[in-house]
Amino acid sequence: QVQLVESGGGLVQPGGSLTLSCVASGSIVRANAMGWYRQGPGKQRELVAIITSGGSADYAGAVKGRFTISRDNAKNTVYLQMNSLKSEDTAVYYCNADLVRRGSSWLLNYWGQGTQVTVSS
Repeated sequence: QVQLVESGGGLVQPGGSLTLSCVASGSIVRANAMGWYRQGPGKQRELVAIITSGGSADYAGAVKGRFTISRDNAKNTVYLQMNSLKSEDTAVYYCNADLVRRGSSWLLNYWGQGTQVTVSS
């Protein structure tokens, strides 16, 4: 069974930093695009950042220059380094990945359970 497990969320003061991690576990043959989404209070889920297996990254305008997405393909892990955090970054952050399971040729999309990030003084 394939799972995405996030970690690293928490409470941080404005201007602070946090790093989120997401590990894709299970019998995975290949991980294509991996990314982070977030859903703030009363808001729709939105894309934060995405990275291809080759390392090309793209960001939402609201986080560009402050957040950095990276990945370790050998560990099927994606990271989100968040700097200069603002109160409006408060949200549940979800990991998302396109994965191929061992024994299958299907490329399927998976979601993590989410991790809370709260930016407050």
